[in-house]
Amino acid sequence: MQDTLDYIEQFTDGFKPEIGIVLGSGLGEIADVYCEYKIPYEHIPGFSKSTIEGHKGQLVFAEINNRKVVMMQGRMHYYEGHSMQEITYPIKVMKKLGVEKLILTNAAGAVNKSFRPGDIMVITDHINMMGANPLIGPNDKTLGVRFPDMSEVYDKNYIKLTDKAGRILNIDIKHGVYIASSGPSYETPAEIKMARYIGADAAGMSTVPEAIVANYCGMRILGLSCITNFAAGISNKKLSHSEVIETANNIKSKFKELILLLIKNI
Repeated sequence: MQDTLDYIEQFTDGFKPEIGIVLGSGLGEIADVYCEYKIPYEHIPGFSKSTIEGHKGQLVFAEINNRKVVMMQGRMHYYEGHSMQEITYPIKVMKKLGVEKLILTNAAGAVNKSFRPGDIMVITDHINMMGANPLIGPNDKTLGVRFPDMSEVYDKNYIKLTDKAGRILNIDIKHGVYIASSGPSYETPAEIKMARYIGADAAGMSTVPEAIVANYCGMRILGLSCITNFAAGISNKKLSHSEVIETANNIKSKFKELILLLIKNI
């Protein structure tokens, strides 16, 4: 960890971020527009390289609306072969850098039949179906307690602020539960049917490990899902990552507006 922090310090000239953002598939444009310092993941000690299309794989530092922000332009995924500890290590680094507020974003499939591609959903809770937990292993008392409470992972005040921002920007913000599976195969229609029965509204392959670790570290968390497709079995269309990227590109303008307003107000 100290090697990581020392390396980052070489490039950021004492920049101390208060807000962290993880930008999911196809959602990284905001980091291109606002960038003071950027460091590729593969150069940072302790970081793993992101290999997925739509994830540039770099840590970006910027001042946006008078707030100091650090952004992950793309994330690491469990299905890439990284361990749970590796994919959540950047969240611990953000905490050590001073981040207390975290915005997690992702591209997700609609499980709720009333949702449509292009919708934005604020995450109210999550279901971990990844078969693993990033806190397994020795506990670091400098970051959090051994058995962290998970009663309110996603900050209720941030959810209200998102609703308010949606009204200002004329965006219909959906509310829902995000379910995460390991991937990389998409869920089967039967699995999506099960997900709906147990209370899920959107499905994806990320975010939950990061949310668990951020909550463990005492961060206040906002989760946002860009609904990029119907989950398996809801439509007759076969699923593809290219569709995810295409839809994310189509809604990135309104998504960027929402993020900028949230940075100002959280």
